[in-house]
Amino acid sequence: MKILVTGGAGFIGSNFVYHMLRTYPDYAVVCLDALTYAGNLETLAGALNDPRFEFVHGDITDRLAVFTLFESAEFDIVVNFAAESHVDRSIEDPGVFLHTNIVGTQVLMDACRAFGVKKFHQVSTDEVYGDLPLDRPDLLFTEHTPIHTSSPYAASKAAADLLVQAYHRTYKLPTSISRCSNNYGPYHFPEKLIPLMITRALSGEKLPVYGKGESVRDWLFVGDHCVAIDRIIHRGKVGEVYNIGGHNERTNLEVVRTILRELGKPESLISFVTDRPGHDQRYAIDPAKINRELGWEPTTGFDEGIKLTIKWYLDNQQWWERVLNGEYKTYYDRMYGSRG
Repeated sequence: MKILVTGGAGFIGSNFVYHMLRTYPDYAVVCLDALTYAGNLETLAGALNDPRFEFVHGDITDRLAVFTLFESAEFDIVVNFAAESHVDRSIEDPGVFLHTNIVGTQVLMDACRAFGVKKFHQVSTDEVYGDLPLDRPDLLFTEHTPIHTSSPYAASKAAADLLVQAYHRTYKLPTSISRCSNNYGPYHFPEKLIPLMITRALSGEKLPVYGKGESVRDWLFVGDHCVAIDRIIHRGKVGEVYNIGGHNERTNLEVVRTILRELGKPESLISFVTDRPGHDQRYAIDPAKINRELGWEPTTGFDEGIKLTIKWYLDNQQWWERVLNGEYKTYYDRMYGSRG
């Protein structure tokens, strides 16, 4: 079996690469990544010497490059993690999100059609559903919740999802979609909430929290997410959407306070800042379908997961320091510059 993982040098994609290499000794895994700002080849250092793994530097929107790769590689399964994903950046520059997240998905599916790929899986987000009110804890996102986006990022992912469903219906492309809640864990790029708070707390810097920190997110440990996608690509029904949630709802302020407590840092480091435009109030996923049909459920509670995550950042300080100072961008040149 040969699997293409796009965006595999990013946070969730790299964790999935390692999961597949650990779980399936007879699988070959190819990673296609453009190594834009959040793509970090150092994250894949543990896989680069594995003969079952190959890294390809390329952009999913580059039709010629993608088709050339598909023609030579003969993939069985494609899992698309490649995306621009930071909400604040999408507010500043929506165009790049539309191009990568929509056009890139189209190019990949066209290649899947042309070269007979057996399964295309789109990794999406619960943000396509918009948000839920804080005073209705009984409400959860299901696969039938209408799409109602709040940011350019979410809109671009929703558009890609609709395109995936259209390709399945129109061209009979064997597809599936997963929509997950907020992930956390090793290799998380330090602009996102949890790694940002960990790294700034370790450096004794102020921790910026939007508004009053009342927004609620459902947190999913990245390892559990990887297992869920594994189940979907091997056993999921073609044409279906699966929600993946962690049953770990926390306000942003609760998350920050937990991190400070685990690190033994004072809450005086918290600094409340002006809320972002259109900030969603609450996300909460109902994963009953994937549990019922594929037997998946999260195994890592938030208290355990945050301890594991903090330990990883403590043990891998060089990794995140190189991200913060920009040195991670030179790793590709060091690895491949002399091979050109």
